[in-house]
Amino acid sequence: MWPERIVDLPALEELLSRPSPGVVDDLAALDGDILVLGAAGKMGPTLARMARRALDAAGSDRRVMAVSRFSEPGVRESLEAAGVQTDTVDLLDDDVIDALPDAANVVYMVGRKFGTAGQEHLTWATNGYLAGRLGRRYRDSRMVAFSTGNVYGLREVVRGGASERDATQPVGEYAASCLARERLLEDVSRRLGLRLLLYRLNYAVELRYGVLVEIATAVRDGTPVDVSTAAVNVVWQGDANAYALRALRWCESPPRVLNATGPETVSIHSMATEFGRLLGVEPIFCGEEQASALLSDGSQAHRMFGYPSVALAQVVAWTADWVARGGVTLDKPTKFQVRTGRY
Repeated sequence: MWPERIVDLPALEELLSRPSPGVVDDLAALDGDILVLGAAGKMGPTLARMARRALDAAGSDRRVMAVSRFSEPGVRESLEAAGVQTDTVDLLDDDVIDALPDAANVVYMVGRKFGTAGQEHLTWATNGYLAGRLGRRYRDSRMVAFSTGNVYGLREVVRGGASERDATQPVGEYAASCLARERLLEDVSRRLGLRLLLYRLNYAVELRYGVLVEIATAVRDGTPVDVSTAAVNVVWQGDANAYALRALRWCESPPRVLNATGPETVSIHSMATEFGRLLGVEPIFCGEEQASALLSDGSQAHRMFGYPSVALAQVVAWTADWVARGGVTLDKPTKFQVRTGRY
């Protein structure tokens, strides 16, 4: 089903946007158009294309629309070429909110993480204020709103990942602003009836960015791998896209919370060692493993949608091959090592 290696960017983009039969069936069962808000980030373009491909496979001419600032060259054009209707909008401009297109189904991907330190006001405006405004705008829709496992805070690794029932304990202004986004959307859901699912993701990976690429690149380059944060959860971005789209059928008022990640607790030390074996390089380590890490339990999503279709071992093999060949990366570090919440 999956290739032994991913040879180039078109092949990677195809895999990341390939809809599973479950995505096709679930989107076919919905009514109305699909709108992706904040669609130009790391995941948005492939998610929007997956939605378009799924509707095409279902024989539906319902629209898939993508709204963003589209500051990255070529992203808007590639989406239009794939049949996704786009609109270039700065959502922080209050005058544009009411003019946004109507849609029965909304994937909310608006958010800001990097550059939080020193720009806290913009982070809160983006992650908090906008959520209240856009939630009210789409109060009559179904909405899957991207959030993050950061809202749970650090947990003892031996306890495993946080479940959806666990209390939130955000560390730092970024995580707190993400919880504010959730709370403001929840308020709209409870008071005004927005059908909502809060989608707590960590960490999506593909070959151009993510925890695995960062570790593999450090091993290849002889850069010390920091093991202070000793473990993480990861999930192939294509599966994260699929889960998010399928979750549109599970939106409720009051809202549902869903963790999205892979089933493994991934040891940073073990992963660096494996990349060292695949790349023929002895990894270098720094830092001292701490007892706590940012971890989530994704078992509820696995019960709803199945285990990720791409196994961790496959992603590791693809990543090692990509990094060994000098494949393009986005230079957008996850900062998974950061334990203070300052990004």
